[in-house]
Amino acid sequence: MSGQPVRVLVVDDSALMRKLIPQILSADPSIEVVGTAMDGNFGLKKIEDLKPQVVTLDLEMPGMGGIDMLREIMRRHRVPVIVVSSHSTQGASVTLQALSLGAFDFVSKPTDVASRMQESGQELIAKIKAAAQSRGVQIANDLPEPMLRRKEPARGNRQATKIVAIGVSTGGPQSLQYVLSQLPSDFPGCIVVVQHMPEGFTEMFARRLNDCCALSVKEAQSGDVLHAGRVLICPGSKHLKVKHLPLGDVAILSEEIRVNGHRPSADVLFKSVAEEF
Repeated sequence: MSGQPVRVLVVDDSALMRKLIPQILSADPSIEVVGTAMDGNFGLKKIEDLKPQVVTLDLEMPGMGGIDMLREIMRRHRVPVIVVSSHSTQGASVTLQALSLGAFDFVSKPTDVASRMQESGQELIAKIKAAAQSRGVQIANDLPEPMLRRKEPARGNRQATKIVAIGVSTGGPQSLQYVLSQLPSDFPGCIVVVQHMPEGFTEMFARRLNDCCALSVKEAQSGDVLHAGRVLICPGSKHLKVKHLPLGDVAILSEEIRVNGHRPSADVLFKSVAEEF
C-alpha cells in the first residue's frame, strides 16, 4: 500500500454504529474515515463526492438497503465493500447474498456491541486493508448464480485419490466459490476447507456453494467419509481434522483450544493432513 491512509466510507443506519466504527478505525493511522451515510442513497452520493477506497456497508437499512446499494456499487464504481452484518440466521442469508454479488468480505456485528465491538473492529481493520490492496478487483461477474449448475446423477461413493486441504480467510468466500465452480463432477479428490466464518454462517455458505458447483458440498460433521467429488466445509467454532482409517478416511471435528486466535484454524487442518497422509 502507498503511504497515504486508506479512505473509508461507513454506511449504516444506526447512529451508534456510525459513531463507533469511525472511532475504532481512527485508532489505526493507516485508515482515514472520510465520511458516513445513513442509507444507500446517501451512500452512493458520498461515493461520488468523497471517492473512498473501501466502503463498509450495513445491509438492513431503510430507503435504499444494502443489497441494492451493493448492486449499484458493483455496476458503477467497483469499490471494494466490506459488509458489516447482523449475526443471525437472517443476517447470514443476506450476507452470503452480498458476497455472491461481489462484496469483498464481511464482519459480523457482535450481539453485545458495547463490550465486543472492539474485537470485531480489529477484524474490520484487517479486512479493510486487504480490500484496499485488492484495488477493487472483483470476480463476481464470473461466478455462477446459485442453482445454475445441475448435479450429474450420483455414480456411487468413489474413493478419493487425493485429499485437498484449503484454508480461506480475508476475501476468501468469492475466491473459494470461483475455484469450486471450475471443478468437474468427476474430480478425483476430496476437498476439506477451513473458512474463517462465524458459527451459523458456514452451513448456509456450504449450501450456496453446493448450488453453484458440480461437486457435492456440505458442512462437515464428524465421521463424514472423504469421498471423491465431495467438499466438506468446517463449521464455525470447530476445528477440522482428517483421520486415515482402514475402512475409509473420515473428517473429525473438535472444540480444542484456539490456535493463533482462530477456531477453526487452517493450521490444525494442514497438520492433520500431513500427519495422516
